[in-house]
Amino acid sequence: MSEVAGARLGVLGAGVMGTGIATLAIGHGIPVVLVDVAEDRLATARRRVDAQLRHARLMGAVPARDPAGLTTAAELAAVAGATAVVEAVTEDAEIKTKVLEEVSSLVAAGTPIVSNTSGIPIGELGRFVSRPDELLGIHFMNPAYLITMVEVIRSARTSDETMAAVTGLLARMGRRGIVVRDAPGFVTSRLLHPMINEAARIVGAGVATAESVDDLMRGCLGHPTGPLRTADLIGLDNLVDALSTLWERTGEASFQPCELLRQKVAAGHLGRKSGKGFYDYEKVLS
Repeated sequence: MSEVAGARLGVLGAGVMGTGIATLAIGHGIPVVLVDVAEDRLATARRRVDAQLRHARLMGAVPARDPAGLTTAAELAAVAGATAVVEAVTEDAEIKTKVLEEVSSLVAAGTPIVSNTSGIPIGELGRFVSRPDELLGIHFMNPAYLITMVEVIRSARTSDETMAAVTGLLARMGRRGIVVRDAPGFVTSRLLHPMINEAARIVGAGVATAESVDDLMRGCLGHPTGPLRTADLIGLDNLVDALSTLWERTGEASFQPCELLRQKVAAGHLGRKSGKGFYDYEKVLS
């Protein structure tokens, strides 16, 4: 089994982003321990990672060699020996801070801890970890095993050593990181999420269908998929959480989740992962 010498990645959270990040790492020869509190979710995660690895190979997105190993565990202590840890739990500040606080007490000094947040400031999360100089943000895009650029967020307290270690890890996984300063929503979420929110408002007001909005954005403005297909890929629940985070921290009205988004989430229409969002899909592993 081919493995990157000396590297072992801990991934916290076996949802869409956690499994995508795990797929990316093991596909590039870095063994992963994937942690989630729900045993049934871990079983689903293993199947999802297997499927994503097959897809990644078909797309030429991972090297043509045997992947590294995947270990799953229900206890955070399983990541104690990791070279680096990526937190990919739900976009809820209270949940994230609890997980980060616990994991920072488990890993050795010098171990980078990465939050895969789409908008919670890293400085805010850093108040809850033992060594805030070892914390930074990486906003992986979905699907993480296909998209080769990531947004890297450095807080005022993130050290040069942590930045160097994570830059090296990203290079091993074939990813290019664009470093930005810490702020609510950073760059990508601050631009993309209000656009999706406004697209949903347009549909909710009956101005156009989701298909028409996406067709116009693709054909006239060059958006690769359209904002509402993108929303379905992100997950409408994740989108509402991220918008709420931005609204709470900036007070900007454009970030307040629109009624149609809230209605879809309440109905369980979360996008691709649930089989229905703005579009209907064959249900995939969640």
